[in-house]
Amino acid sequence: MELQAKLRMGEKGRVVIPAAVREALGMEAGGVLDLRVVDGEVRLSTIRGRILRAQERARRYIEPGVSLSEELSAERREAARHE
Repeated sequence: MELQAKLRMGEKGRVVIPAAVREALGMEAGGVLDLRVVDGEVRLSTIRGRILRAQERARRYIEPGVSLSEELSAERREAARHE
């Protein structure tokens, strides 16, 4: 799904994000957003959205049924035994 909106920048560089865009991204008042400039474009996303995208990318490299947190805990317990 693609949403587009034209915005006018106000004084002090402020813009208002349209309600439809806020709803599509799950933005809430007081929520933390991530703003980046990539290839001359401004990209605005929610932290939750970035986490979900990172999890999706990681799933490509993890076999089904494997728990990375369990593997990490096991590795740390093993390292602690050798300290």
